[in-house]
Amino acid sequence: MDTLAIRCEGLSKQYGDVHALQPLNLTVPQGAIFGFLGRNGAGKTTTIRLLTGLAVPSSGRAWVAGVETTTADSAARSSFGYLPQEPAFYGWMTATEYLDYVGKLFQMDKPTRQRRSDEMLTLVKLTDAAKRPIRGFSGGMMQRLGIAQALLHEPPVLFLDEPTSALDPAGRHELLALLASLRGQVTIFLSSHILADVERICDTIGIIREGELVLVAGRDELMEQYATDSILLEVAKGSPTAVSTLLPILQSQPWVQQIDQENGRIHLHVHDVAAAQQAILPLMAENQVQLNRFEWIRPSLEEIFLSISDK
Repeated sequence: MDTLAIRCEGLSKQYGDVHALQPLNLTVPQGAIFGFLGRNGAGKTTTIRLLTGLAVPSSGRAWVAGVETTTADSAARSSFGYLPQEPAFYGWMTATEYLDYVGKLFQMDKPTRQRRSDEMLTLVKLTDAAKRPIRGFSGGMMQRLGIAQALLHEPPVLFLDEPTSALDPAGRHELLALLASLRGQVTIFLSSHILADVERICDTIGIIREGELVLVAGRDELMEQYATDSILLEVAKGSPTAVSTLLPILQSQPWVQQIDQENGRIHLHVHDVAAAQQAILPLMAENQVQLNRFEWIRPSLEEIFLSISDK
């Protein structure tokens, strides 16, 4: 159990006749970046509120960094940092003033508050804006300030609820780069419905559907499990061998199962991966095929998610 950052047993939440969260049994190892996926209303925010003690469970218990968080014990808050989906700040405060205020809530002494505030502002690249009122911050700057306040007291676990949903592409890129830089330093529990973000930085993935956890797996393991045996070929314009000539050559190969072709791109489905890997490139060279693109296709996390969540 010492290697677990998050653990819950039979954790559930019911509002009248609505089961917002079915009994949840989940463990997240220390140092993981755990992506928690689900459609809107699937139970992601409910789960985080239960794990952080912000909501009372209908049943079950949860521990974060070895501290039980489902007992309404305010001391448990030191075991985690939390950034809600829509963080609220005192707009008239500067970033420095706000972090000092948060430090006081955690009963940090003044030298520690000053040191940690400086460290966090440097980490989230807000040093130049430290003396500016927060009301003038962009969405990305506010999210980065939210990360700074969540990490100020050096918690071992960080909960993030849809941290990139309101950001533009540049803001998302900055925030994801920041989270990736924390790998191994803190355990991150990231709730999101933006699949590309999760695929980029998370090493472990859980999928929740209608309040029920339906899957937990390592990202690479998940990709391998749902891998498709297919190849994408894009024939270069001006190639000595045209697509029309190449198609019957490919159809005659014993390892080819199906061929789809559109706009110069050939999508090969194969039933003997080893044979295809050995033969495909020599076959292209033998027939003087010039390729712009050659790729073994793997499904995106979005495709996997949709195949699971639509069941």
